[in-house]
Amino acid sequence: MLEEIAIWIVAGLGMPEPFASPVAFFLADVVKILFLLFVMIGAVGILRTYLPEEKIKKILSGKKAGIGNVLASLFGAITPFCSCSSIPLFLGFVKSGVPLGVTFSFLITSPLVNEYVVVIMYSIFGWKIALAYALSGILLGIVAGLVLGRMGLERYIEQDIMRSVNAEKKSYPTFLFRAKAGFHEALSILKKLWIWIIFGVGLGAVIHNVIPDAFIHGVIEKGGVFTVPIAVILGVPLYGSCAAIVPIALVLFEKGIPIGTALSFMMAIAALSLPEAVILRRAMKLRLIAIFFGVVAAGIILTGYLFNALQPFLI
Repeated sequence: MLEEIAIWIVAGLGMPEPFASPVAFFLADVVKILFLLFVMIGAVGILRTYLPEEKIKKILSGKKAGIGNVLASLFGAITPFCSCSSIPLFLGFVKSGVPLGVTFSFLITSPLVNEYVVVIMYSIFGWKIALAYALSGILLGIVAGLVLGRMGLERYIEQDIMRSVNAEKKSYPTFLFRAKAGFHEALSILKKLWIWIIFGVGLGAVIHNVIPDAFIHGVIEKGGVFTVPIAVILGVPLYGSCAAIVPIALVLFEKGIPIGTALSFMMAIAALSLPEAVILRRAMKLRLIAIFFGVVAAGIILTGYLFNALQPFLI
């Protein structure tokens, strides 16, 4: 719906084709992400008035090492967000004092795995690849979250984002008070993020519409044993959801590219993107963004090689 409205607006302005597609992409995604940010941050803010911070920490941290990562990764698998749209819940978890590694488990899995992606994967590749993809995405979120959580990276979170972690307890006599708290929290965070969102989505729109598919296909086809890391490197600058990228993965596979290489390209686009990095920059320092991207990219590369090795059993 948003895409159709954006195309209609661009057509009404009489914008020439080389610019029309990027502008329509930009308008639709900016509105969608800003709306989702406001709604989801507000919803999380209201939810946090019911759940004391200590209770949230207890649920997601778990009594044993890794349980919180498992729960966060599974929760990410049932939330239908792209990498940028997952950030509101990520910020809400961080503000609630949930361990950073656990929040990363959610941030990694949320754009990678959800019900509509699994359905599309099943319809295109069959149940074996769909199931293997879903399990590998959840496992990647768990393992990468555990690794990041053990690195003591909390000092790289911007302090104004963390400010409410130790805030004093407040009472909310009616739901209206809770709704106001959620509204003010959403408005406060959105004021800090909006400029980063516009810049990040704008960058993604240009890259998405300027780099030709033929160029990507050609580079990956000539990569040899290094096709998986090349696919990941090419995928990171791009921006899109898994649902939109599954057909691209199918085209790559039909051209003779191994299934793991095609899926690693798709995973890199879904889980890591320059627009996501730009938006995250408001919440964390560059070193943490680089470490996060490095750990997840390494996990995707390993997953790609594993899928290539198991291809005879999956096809």
